[in-house]
Amino acid sequence: MPIPVQCSCGKTLNIPDQYAGQKVKCPACSSPVMVPVAGGSKPLRKEDVEEDGRYSIEEFLARSSEQDYGHGVFELESDRLLEVNLDGMVWTKMGSMVAYVGDVKFTREGILEHGIGKFLKKAISGEGTRLTKAEGEGKVYLADAGKKVTILELTDDSIFVNGNDVLAFEESISHDIKMMRKITGMLAGGLFNMKLSGTGLIAITTHYDPLTLKVTPGRPVITDPNATVAWSGNLSPQFKTDISFKTFFGRGSGESIQMKFEGTGFVVVQPYEEVYFQGQ
Repeated sequence: MPIPVQCSCGKTLNIPDQYAGQKVKCPACSSPVMVPVAGGSKPLRKEDVEEDGRYSIEEFLARSSEQDYGHGVFELESDRLLEVNLDGMVWTKMGSMVAYVGDVKFTREGILEHGIGKFLKKAISGEGTRLTKAEGEGKVYLADAGKKVTILELTDDSIFVNGNDVLAFEESISHDIKMMRKITGMLAGGLFNMKLSGTGLIAITTHYDPLTLKVTPGRPVITDPNATVAWSGNLSPQFKTDISFKTFFGRGSGESIQMKFEGTGFVVVQPYEEVYFQGQ
């Protein structure tokens, strides 16, 4: 019988009763939460969080063991580790698998699997958009350089995501690489993005907590390409350049190339300017 427990972050967890009297990780904020012995809700206390990093083997296992919260195909083991409850196939970012359990086969995406057009785009766009199929039955754990993982659910919808920030998506989601031709050769990164469309789950990554900004008519949003993670599928960003005599002498804005989003939708940014290198 699940025991409802409320974390200090506000999330209510339904923890299996076999963990009564133990600490488990909150899947939303990764804080340790003490599960009461009796049923009922128990907020996380300050003394439950403050620990000195020393544990017995039993305490360490209770604190760090894999938890199955029954959230579906994708669920967060922590804010930086994605668990895929695999029964079929999902697409994953190449090199993101850190562990798996069960009968799982990993196959690199074929160079002509989606036609010559997508092959040519992949040949140019580099490592950030290369994918691996995970097929079979089991549990697969994915991570990407310790970046924070966010799970999004698409319902007959689409979203653009920086190719380097796509961690995984279900087979039901279609994907295509979009090249920003207008600034090819002007920027070292952020030129290639993936459009994800359909109905299903996707997982994206960010350095630290993402910020979502609304785009409304007459109120455009301007972003740094290297800090831009994703945007709604109906938006088509334009590029503003601030390359002038002043820029070369350090008197410009400091942001020579910017993305401009106009219309109705949203843009996701991160508090970090990620620099990409072609062919990385």
